[in-house]
Amino acid sequence: MKDLILSAVIITKNEAQHISQCLESVQWVDEIIVLDSGSEDDTIKLCQKFTNKIYSTDWPGFGIQKQRAIEKANGEWILSLDADEVVSTELKEEIQRTIQSTHFNGFEIPRLSSYCGKQIHHGGWWPDYTLRLFRKGYGKFSEAIVHEKIDIKGKTGRLKSPLLHETYVDLEEVISKINSYSSLSAQMMHEKGAKSSLGRAIFGATWTFFRTFILRAAFLDGREGLMLSISNAETAYYKFLKLFELHQNRNIN
Repeated sequence: MKDLILSAVIITKNEAQHISQCLESVQWVDEIIVLDSGSEDDTIKLCQKFTNKIYSTDWPGFGIQKQRAIEKANGEWILSLDADEVVSTELKEEIQRTIQSTHFNGFEIPRLSSYCGKQIHHGGWWPDYTLRLFRKGYGKFSEAIVHEKIDIKGKTGRLKSPLLHETYVDLEEVISKINSYSSLSAQMMHEKGAKSSLGRAIFGATWTFFRTFILRAAFLDGREGLMLSISNAETAYYKFLKLFELHQNRNIN
């Protein structure tokens, strides 16, 4: 078997809405790895159209799960993607050129995200550099249950072409992710011993809205920029409120 140069690695759970577009955009890589954690929709069936390397496991959190998926890959290079991300044609060509000859062990990629159908260029969303391309054995995900990061041994560089991110398709997805991410963030903060209060929740939401809408100029993205600023504020509000609830429950028990 020939040596594999590049493996695309994706974790999934109930991603039927996004996964086909994601996998279609990486058909050019040497290997596609999908690690699923109990999808109940058509995710697996859709993945089977693009790869036979589909694995199933439990759900320990984002960081551990992504590291598990990497360990199943055989490529010299790893391209780690979320199921709602798409590799643009320009990014494909840049990756192919870059990994042929480079002294870097990892690369940050600018991510262009959309909110309810509109690409967002302000509010801290662009350029949202995220480390997704790295040599296997030189990069490892943290064990964080959310907001996981990759630690790289050696030097890292930056690519120029965008990774397209369908962050929130509609308001139903916005509300669902606000609930999910605020719960996970509160749990992670609670495990680190952090405390909160109603006042901190209100302040956190107010500051997050001001920072996103004014300081990071989300207002330049019009209606969607305002909507994004509000949903960011809601995520902060519920994160700190859920953290307060966790602390209160621990004291009661």
